[in-house]
Amino acid sequence: MSSQGSQPKPEAAVSSLRPAEPLAGRIVSVEPLAERHREGLREAAAEDPAIFRFMVYTGDFDGWFDDALADPGGVAFAVVVDGRETGSTRYLNYEPLHRRVEIGWTWLRPSAWGTGANTETKMLLLEHAFEQGGMQRVEFKTDARNERTRAALVKVGCQFEGIARKHMMLPTGPRDSAWYAITEDDWPEVKAKLLWRLEIDE
Repeated sequence: MSSQGSQPKPEAAVSSLRPAEPLAGRIVSVEPLAERHREGLREAAAEDPAIFRFMVYTGDFDGWFDDALADPGGVAFAVVVDGRETGSTRYLNYEPLHRRVEIGWTWLRPSAWGTGANTETKMLLLEHAFEQGGMQRVEFKTDARNERTRAALVKVGCQFEGIARKHMMLPTGPRDSAWYAITEDDWPEVKAKLLWRLEIDE
């Protein structure tokens, strides 16, 4: 029998990355997604209809929410600021054999941009993945045209690893994806810089 045969199913494996409690910081609480978050996130997404323009759910909030809630291979979160749903993010594409996971499907209402909410959300998810989940690599990908997200990933400390051309289909046509990653070797320096950024934003 191959070594792959003894690997846990994706839904069983990824559950090990689901925190027992919300990941709480000074600005945000990153909470495992639940039905109670639906209407608050709907309101957050309505703040800017362009939020989903680089995703496959253009204009379909409930389709996105239902799939996020039911995703067997991912752990979706609501990002909450001062008790108010502000956005969402997710662990996905978890590969326990290779100690690798992706952070994606991340968005915040525009009024939260520039507040430190995105920085702290990434910090909490990365800390949980590396220090509790034992990951050796955390990946990120985004539409190559999404300059705001690409700049934010570099600011977080991700290393750009290239463009996957015609990587996936959107309702508007094929998408090129830009890939980024942080490894366990990078993490101590990345963490120190993120903590410094959060301190100067206070």
